Amino acid sequence: MASIITENLKFFALFFRSRDVMIFNGLVALGTVGSQELFSVVAFHCPCSPGRNYMYGLAAIGVPALVLFLIGIMLNNHMWNLVAECRKRALKNCSTPATFLLFGSILGRAIVAPVTWSVISLLRGEAYVCARSEFLNPSAFLDFPLGYGPDSMARFSCPDTPRNLIPFKDEVIRRLKYESQFLGWILIAVIACTIFLLKCLQHCCSTLSYHQEAYWAQYRSCEKDLFNRTAEVHAKVLAANNVKQFFGFVSLDKDENEIVSQYPVDEAQPSPQWHEITGVYLYRENKGFPLYSRLHKWAKKIVGNGMDSECKETALLSV
Repeated sequence: MASIITENLKFFALFFRSRDVMIFNGLVALGTVGSQELFSVVAFHCPCSPGRNYMYGLAAIGVPALVLFLIGIMLNNHMWNLVAECRKRALKNCSTPATFLLFGSILGRAIVAPVTWSVISLLRGEAYVCARSEFLNPSAFLDFPLGYGPDSMARFSCPDTPRNLIPFKDEVIRRLKYESQFLGWILIAVIACTIFLLKCLQHCCSTLSYHQEAYWAQYRSCEKDLFNRTAEVHAKVLAANNVKQFFGFVSLDKDENEIVSQYPVDEAQPSPQWHEITGVYLYRENKGFPLYSRLHKWAKKIVGNGMDSECKETALLSV
């Protein structure tokens, strides 16, 4: 029984590891939905004034989307790898299509949250109703009283609607929410079609087979996990050695003492080595053998872009 549970846990771990990007995007979308609900309850208050309604409605949709987009850019490791690549190598090893795809990968990750925010805002309709109410044409409604302009129309989204216009309030809000939700569903359809076409384009243009792409993704995931865990141990042992040299002793618990004893560390890696393994990496082959990462390239002692006359190159990032 225990072995069956262990095998199942391993299966789920591998499943989620192989789909880490999809799961991350899903969590970002769910977090954005929750934030949007909280914003609608706590912070959204239509000003009910011509001119202000429109600006406030646009700001309620656009400003949080912009903030989420910038946060997505900042949290994307590819962005800072690209910055390091520009600073150290000026992207001289990247072709124009590869550079374009790198920017596309960064932007594609960053727009998940702002697009989710915009779609949910349109489906809820509150911001759209606030923004569009003042532009409604009173003559479009049957038996609508005369003499009412933008000042009155702007108050349809608020509790203090003029008394003789209250019978029209449900119809006005229903029509505006219809427009808002229609735009939301159109946006969802456009995004779904775009994602489908991009996935098709990715697999059609890739020089790698499906299985090799899967292996590349698994390799990058394993390398990242092992590198982070090893870096943590290395930093702890190096810090322990330096503290011991300063004080003459170092206070370690049992597990830390075993780590320091088991993994001796003399010096930190020099900066040139860190520069070699930092930056944007495109899949390349050297003499027919794949190079799956900058660390892989550094370990093989390959200088330059590592490309021969019959090399393959792709910027379709696996992680």
